[in-house]
Amino acid sequence: MRTTRAVPARPVLLIALALTTAGSLLLATPYSATAKPRPPRPPVHREAALDQDAAARTPVSAAQQALAGAGAANEAGSEAVLGDDDRGYPRRQVLAPDAENPADKSIKLGLTPYHAIAPKLNALQALGDRVSVEVAGRSAAGHRLYLVTVTAPESARQARAQARMRELIDHAPAVAAKSSEIERAYKAPVFLNNNIHGNEWEGTDASLRLIERLATAQDGRTRDLLAHSRLYFNITANPDGRIAGTRANANGFDMNRDFATASQPEVRAMRRIMVDKQPAVMLDLHGYVNGTLIEPTTPPHGENYEYDLFLKNTYANALGMETAVNGLGYTPDEDGVEPAQIPFRDQDEGWDDWPPIFTPQYAAFHGTVAAHTVEIPMRVNGSDYDTLPVTELRRRSAINVDVAGAALRATLDFVRTKRASLVADQIEVFRRGAAGAAQVPVSPETVPGVPGIGPEDVYTTAFPRAYVIPAGPGGQRSAPAAARLVDHLLANDVRVTRALHSFRLGGRTYAKGSYVVDMRQPRRGLANALLADGRDISGKVSVMYDISGWSLGRLWGATVEPVTRGSLAGTPLRPVSAAARVGYVAPRGDLRLRLDDPRELAALNTLLRDGVPVRRAADGNAIVPASARTKAVAAARTYDVAFDATTVRGTTPLHRTRVAAAVTPGELLALREMDFAVTPVSAQVLNAGFDWSSVDVLFVSAGLAYGDLSGAARTALDAFLDGHGLVGRGATGAALNTAAGLLAVKPVEGNGDANGVVRVVNSGSLLMRGAPSHGFVYAPVWFTDLGPDVRVEQAYATGDPLVSGHWRPSRDGAGGPSDAAGQPAVVSGPRAVLFGTEPLFRDHPKGEFAQVGRALFGMAQASGSR
Repeated sequence: MRTTRAVPARPVLLIALALTTAGSLLLATPYSATAKPRPPRPPVHREAALDQDAAARTPVSAAQQALAGAGAANEAGSEAVLGDDDRGYPRRQVLAPDAENPADKSIKLGLTPYHAIAPKLNALQALGDRVSVEVAGRSAAGHRLYLVTVTAPESARQARAQARMRELIDHAPAVAAKSSEIERAYKAPVFLNNNIHGNEWEGTDASLRLIERLATAQDGRTRDLLAHSRLYFNITANPDGRIAGTRANANGFDMNRDFATASQPEVRAMRRIMVDKQPAVMLDLHGYVNGTLIEPTTPPHGENYEYDLFLKNTYANALGMETAVNGLGYTPDEDGVEPAQIPFRDQDEGWDDWPPIFTPQYAAFHGTVAAHTVEIPMRVNGSDYDTLPVTELRRRSAINVDVAGAALRATLDFVRTKRASLVADQIEVFRRGAAGAAQVPVSPETVPGVPGIGPEDVYTTAFPRAYVIPAGPGGQRSAPAAARLVDHLLANDVRVTRALHSFRLGGRTYAKGSYVVDMRQPRRGLANALLADGRDISGKVSVMYDISGWSLGRLWGATVEPVTRGSLAGTPLRPVSAAARVGYVAPRGDLRLRLDDPRELAALNTLLRDGVPVRRAADGNAIVPASARTKAVAAARTYDVAFDATTVRGTTPLHRTRVAAAVTPGELLALREMDFAVTPVSAQVLNAGFDWSSVDVLFVSAGLAYGDLSGAARTALDAFLDGHGLVGRGATGAALNTAAGLLAVKPVEGNGDANGVVRVVNSGSLLMRGAPSHGFVYAPVWFTDLGPDVRVEQAYATGDPLVSGHWRPSRDGAGGPSDAAGQPAVVSGPRAVLFGTEPLFRDHPKGEFAQVGRALFGMAQASGSR
């Protein structure tokens, strides 16, 4: 189930670095003379594999850490990771069994434990020639992610023909729309996703039951379905959570919030399935809402979708699922099961499809024209799991399996009867993008048969002509950030080109090597959703389900410029399949490493761990001695960062900083992405006795309240803070600062439901020098009544600081953006740095990570600790 803070009212290829005999790292040539006009979809991407689930707003438990560490290094395994288009179907393999785990939480519910899935899939493959099993990746804890394909047998030649038609739909949709072969022979791809929330189990069992029936059924409808579609079942998207009975994976992430960032290995696997298979229809099975909740959603609707096509098909399929679920015959009086509901029809607001962080909403950008979250009815997790009799839990789970099965079967009936129109609508999504055609606003005329369409349902946007990610020191804030952003776009199948020489567009000149995202491309909606500023929708609805602003163009640390006018005809652009490497080490002299990006912080921490005597210059950059050039070369290769020549002398020694962190899962992963030595702590850990000599600085944002500490724990904490610094984030960090008496400020909490991208004004200090002019807030905080030793490091912009998102005053009229305008957002003093923004939120606003990294170094240095 989607949980919310407010109750609703109703393959990137790595371009090698060449090491010259002089000891200098130089970029390999960024272009190939044999480059194809459209690069192939690469199997691997150069992205940080670090994670977060800040949605739960809880600190990471020791159990989650142990589970994550048990197998996170093995993401590939021995089985093939997805099949290629040169193989036909079936694609059989014998899966090695997993060790039996009697602690698997599924067992109590009478459901399939994870260790029983591999044997079950082996048996299903043996039933005939319709079922194939591949390994789509590995979970955070190393468990296999199984993708089952059910379709009529295909020879290798037939599989290649399907791939050719799929590529035509993607690359030449106007041609595909006229193809009689596609209309006659293309198999509609369907993606059925299960168990993304680990303690919402039953979709997995319903899918296994359905696969077994499809494997052998000989009726005409089944034969017709499998002859004209491919069904892709992600058996369990979250095996870690399935086993442990947790919503999150072993890294503590709610993966149904991660699709814009794709920080988790499981989400990257699902993303690849959607990129490679290009589903026209998808279902994401959740729980628990009674009666069964079947999307489409309430307003606001994502402004970057082709929503007329999406709503038409999603609503029609929802009606079929509703009929099937209600037709099972369960009743409120006898079974406790309420009739199904469709939010678009039955609710006013509170269950929206605005952000692209949810699985179905993300799928829409890959041409999925019918995508649903389905919330099955009977609650069996949380306190119910712990308190209800086993017989009652199993009764509820059995009902849930039935309901999930009904939704699955109804969707397959919809696909069988509407295949041609579904494929045609998918082609039209891509055609509009490639042609730069206008969106079609929803109305009773454009979406006939859907009741209650009104102005509140109309959301469209003006797409720019292109986005430019400039190159060069005069145009680009951070080369590592730009490279990371380009690779992320490519991983999402957004097409990116690079300039062979300088060019003019939209009235300005861009340097050679600049990247251009032409917005006349099939996935323009996804490109815009990721790069655009977004919109302030505070006045549209009173409540949002989750985040409402998320711009990678503003938050990932790269300079990104939308260009609204001009022609790309004749512009010297070459498609790329990976960002050009930016790593470099000057051939002689001392070296300067900027500290504006998490990769640069990670490189610094690696050098410090290796004993390199790094010093900090007056401008905040790190100075690496010439004697450490060999280690700098290794760091440049690993993190793709530049070490420039410098004559500046470092003034302050930097040391490996050991962090005690009472933080959210995302913050923990962000700290580790920057390669800090991190020890997670909490009130419970401190009360049990903690060796403060093992750390240099304390970072607090969750799970550590001064009032929850025992007397001994308070005494030990006070003693530590008497000689060491604190970095605090949000209300929890500010409260600990107040209790410890470190920094004389008064924290003010804004509306706790507010979130979004905000404009900020930075100081010129070491902490904020070169920081981005935008930040992210989630339950924003600001500071007043500043003492004489307090410095304002960052302030919310005057006027209306909100760029995009949802931020209203609280019910008492306070706590809105006008109250925050001009107020300090980040403050510092001799013993503490406090953040009122969310600089590490869900491993997402990467352009802000360095602020926290610098703060941790600063507080460790200020205390004089090692």
